[in-house]
Amino acid sequence: MLCFHIQSIIETQANFLNNIGVYRRKCAKFPDGERLTGRTAVITGANSGIGRHTARIFARLDAKVFMLCRDLNKARIVRDEILDEIRLNNNNDQQENRIELIQLDLSSLQSVRKCAQEINDKVDQIDYLINNAGIMMCPESKTIDGFESQFATNHLGHFLLTNLLLDKIRRSSSARIINLASIAHIPGSIHFDNINLENGAYTPLKAYAQSKLANVLFTLELARKLRDTNIRTYAVHPGLVNTELGRHLNGLALCLLNFFRRMILISPELGAQTTLHCAFDSNINDDSGGYFA
Repeated sequence: MLCFHIQSIIETQANFLNNIGVYRRKCAKFPDGERLTGRTAVITGANSGIGRHTARIFARLDAKVFMLCRDLNKARIVRDEILDEIRLNNNNDQQENRIELIQLDLSSLQSVRKCAQEINDKVDQIDYLINNAGIMMCPESKTIDGFESQFATNHLGHFLLTNLLLDKIRRSSSARIINLASIAHIPGSIHFDNINLENGAYTPLKAYAQSKLANVLFTLELARKLRDTNIRTYAVHPGLVNTELGRHLNGLALCLLNFFRRMILISPELGAQTTLHCAFDSNINDDSGGYFA
C-alpha cells in the first residue's frame, strides 16, 4: 500500500514541473462566515501552529473536529482553550463532544493504522482531511519502520492515513483533502534509488525537499485517481510562518531565522488562511490537484 506506481509518479512529476504556473495561486484571506454543522474534519498536528488555528476555525464553525496529535497532553490544553473560546462566544456549555483527540505518531506506521481504525470506528463520513503535521531540517535518523524520518513523517504517514480513511471520505457529499506542502519542493527530487538518502547522501534540506515534493506529487496523483468522485484535493504552501517547525535548525540557519523572525515570518493564523481557503472556497472545484500559495 505504501508503494507508489513509479512510472505514474515520474510522469506526474514531469507534468507538474512543466506546468507549475497552472498550480500556483494567490489565496485571499478566509472569510469567516459559513457554518459546518454536521460535517467532520480530521486534522493532523492540530496542537500547535497552523494546525491549531485550523482546528480552532473548524470547531468555531460548528464542525466535528478530530485533532490527531503526537503529544496528547499538549493537545488537551489546546482543545480546552478552543472550547473555552467557543463557550465564551456562544454562551453555550454543550460543546464537550465537538473536539476529539486521537494519538498519532506519523513516523510509526503502526500508530497511523491504529489512529485510522479509531477514526473509522467513530464516524460515518469525513468531509475534510487536513494533512498538516510535519517536521523540517532534522538531523539524519530513521523511523522504527526503517524509513528516513522526514520522508516518513511528512509523506509516508499521511499517504497511509489518507488511504486508510478514503472509504469514509468517499461518503461525504463534498470532501476535500489538503496536504501541507512547501515552496521547498522546488529544488527537491525523489531519489527512488536511495529513498533514505544513505551512504553520505543525506542533508537536512535535501530530505525535507524530497518529502515536500512527495506531498505535491501525491496531491496530483490523488486528484487524477479521484477525478470522477466528489473529492477534491489540494497542496498548499502556507508561506514563511512563525511556528515550531524550525526547532531543529542550528548554527547560521537558526541565527538567520531568529534575526528575521519578526520581520518576515507571518503568524500561524495568517499561515492557515491558505488551508482554509482550499477547504471552503467553492470556486476552486475545477482546480483539484492544484498547488496554492
